[in-house]
This record gives sequence, C-alpha cells and structure tokens, in this order.
Amino acid sequence: MANPTQDALIARTLEHYSKSAESFWEGTKDHDVDQNRLALLDELDGPPPHAILDVGCGPGRDLAWFSGLGHDAVGVEGAPEMARMAHDLTGCQVLQQNFLSLDLPAGRFDGIFANASLFHVPRSDISRVLGELRAALKPRGVLFTSNPRGDNTEVMNGERFCAFHDYETWRDYVAGAGFEEIRHYYRPEGKPRAEQPWLASVWRRVEDPDLDKNRS
Repeated sequence: MANPTQDALIARTLEHYSKSAESFWEGTKDHDVDQNRLALLDELDGPPPHAILDVGCGPGRDLAWFSGLGHDAVGVEGAPEMARMAHDLTGCQVLQQNFLSLDLPAGRFDGIFANASLFHVPRSDISRVLGELRAALKPRGVLFTSNPRGDNTEVMNGERFCAFHDYETWRDYVAGAGFEEIRHYYRPEGKPRAEQPWLASVWRRVEDPDLDKNRS
C-alpha cells in the first residue's frame, strides 16, 4: 500500500541526488571500494563473465568497474541525472527505477551489488524490495549490501531519507527475504569498531518453492 508521506520523502531524496549529481561524482569517484566489489565477485559461481546488477549505481563508478572487467553489468538508479551520467560513462543499460517500484527481469543476474543504496528504502518496504532483488537473481545468486549501521531508526539526513539498521535487524530482514548469509564485515577495515560506520554483508539466494510461489 502506498504511503504518500514516504513517497514524498523518497522523491525528495531522488531530487537531491539529481541536483547534486556532479558534486556527488567528484566526491565519490575515487573512493576505494575494491573490498566490497571483490566480496561479491569472490562468491559468484562459475567462470566469468557474470551478469551483475548494480542497484543504486549513481553516476556509474562501480558499474564502469564491473563492465571494465568484461562483466554484463546493468545499473538501476532512481535519480534521473545520475542515471543519465551512468549510461553516458559506461554505455551500459541503466534502468531508471525508484526502489519502491522496481520492475526487474526474473532470474537474470548472477550477482547484485547494492553499495550504499538500500538504506534509502523505508523499513516498511525493505522486505518487499529484498524479495524483488532475490527474484532477479539466478539460483545460487549472490547479493552484496553495504549500509551505514545504526539503531534501527529512520531520519531525514539533510535532504535524504535514511533508514539505519544494526546487524541483527538487517540479518533478519535479508534472511526473511530468502537469503542465507555468507559473511559480514565492517568498514573501513583496520579501524576500531567505533570508527567503522559501514556494515557490509554477502548473501546467497536460498531456493524455496513456497517463497517463489508467494512472489509469483
């Protein structure tokens, strides 16, 4: 059921990202996220190239990285200007879709890379969204997520809607959507836990006929 208030907050978030797309690119294009990218690739079955969906691909930094390795990389981005930039940078297919109204091909991808993106999904919708990502994966497909950790609250951080989860709550959401955990870790690596604001986790799609029937 649509929530007009949350829809408005998400629209406000996407407008912010579109308006700040250039500055966002300049501020993040050189961030070292190889640990996260490799956490996904290391768990994918079979030889490359792989079909990879970059969820919340922004201006295309990671999409370009995966594509540059020869993978069949597709982006999803809700902010129109960022979606345009990602396509122009990479030449990859970029689906301009709001996380709350995804329309993804079923069973298409070996892996999904959701780096610093799913924390913009409200708690009321996250189970459904995770289920839709699961449906887009092939059997034994892998989901990577990285989100700023927190105390299970939802806030407006400036112009951005954010939902923060601790590990236990995030684990329950993802496991409940039909995944089993491979591993999780905190970033930046090598820092004390108090200086590691990011929770990264790697998950494998569980084959569950009842779950598939309910989502068909």
